[in-house]
Amino acid sequence: MIIRKLFKFENAHIVRGCSSVKCRSSLHGHSYKVEILFESNFLDNGQMVYDFGLMKQNMKALVESFDHAITLWSGDSKEYIEDMKKHSSRWVELPVSPSAEQFSRVIFVMIDALLALTCKVNGENEVKLYSVIVHETDTGYAQCFRDDAYSKQMGYIELEDIIFSDEVKEGFGDANLFEDIKNKKSFTNPKSV
Repeated sequence: MIIRKLFKFENAHIVRGCSSVKCRSSLHGHSYKVEILFESNFLDNGQMVYDFGLMKQNMKALVESFDHAITLWSGDSKEYIEDMKKHSSRWVELPVSPSAEQFSRVIFVMIDALLALTCKVNGENEVKLYSVIVHETDTGYAQCFRDDAYSKQMGYIELEDIIFSDEVKEGFGDANLFEDIKNKKSFTNPKSV
């Protein structure tokens, strides 16, 4: 069975090297919708694959870390990156260009790591991240599956290479959330949300 949770955020970026002149040369923004899909062949004690309420906690904080921020590619010019960081207190720097395709891969890698570290408390069994869909517009989206997320041909994504500004980190429910994920510290979901 597959379940889905929808999250939203507003973000600005430049996608260098794309075919559209506007997109590759001008800072612009989108109203993103992110669908996170989980799968399991089992149901927990509440007859659910995974309680939607549990997703509202740390998973929401990770996805919303991109909200009202500018996303930068570490491969862009150093002057551009420094200027954007100087003029925006909310920014995220990625090891890949911030296209919808790469956003879906980055979010998959982050949520997959979080899920692997989450201690199950209500009989959840073999819950896996199935895919992540990132809608950049109402008519265009990218869908990432496990093989895509960890594909070296698409650019390997290390959690250590995803950098959040201090203001973004403060928005996490737990200011050390992303550091804990990178350091592989386990999380326990509360029994009630």
